[in-house]
Amino acid sequence: MISSEEKKLKTKDELFKEWNDIQIQSYETIQAPKVGRDKEADDWLISQYENSNKEKTLEQFQSDYQGYYVIHLAKEQDGVPIYKSFGQDENVFRGQFLAECKGLIGSHILGNAWETKLAKETLEFGNLLMSKATEKAKEHNLEHIKDLRNPPESAKEGSIESQLHILFSLSKWLIFYGKNGHGYEADY
Repeated sequence: MISSEEKKLKTKDELFKEWNDIQIQSYETIQAPKVGRDKEADDWLISQYENSNKEKTLEQFQSDYQGYYVIHLAKEQDGVPIYKSFGQDENVFRGQFLAECKGLIGSHILGNAWETKLAKETLEFGNLLMSKATEKAKEHNLEHIKDLRNPPESAKEGSIESQLHILFSLSKWLIFYGKNGHGYEADY
């Protein structure tokens, strides 16, 4: 039997590595094709190479992208936000866009967005935002915005149409990830 003195506790870095090793990557959840594994990703890479300045050979170019997930080709588009976070992965929703919607959802709900959530809480928050967005869309006869992938062309920044599109987009993103066992980390 090992005494507590002999038992080595894992460091924070070791625990973080173990946690990363056992989780399902969001790229897999959105079913993004992967270079070196999926034909559509390999075809995409060849088209990128053809449009490049060809400073490298195709083999070097492919080597550089080996294992790269092509997010814009993902099959599950609800997990790929339109309102992206710059400097983050392409499937990270930039929460700051939600600040534009404070008038529709209130300060309390807006503040709740900045709390890290596990999957169940993520799903609940997504459903809450979807409910609020649906209610506001009905009030303004704008229910059609829920089905739009991209913002309406007529929507100006800060308009009700723009705000509703942000809410519906975020709601779908949260619901998708929450249903698929992912939470989110509020990063600000």
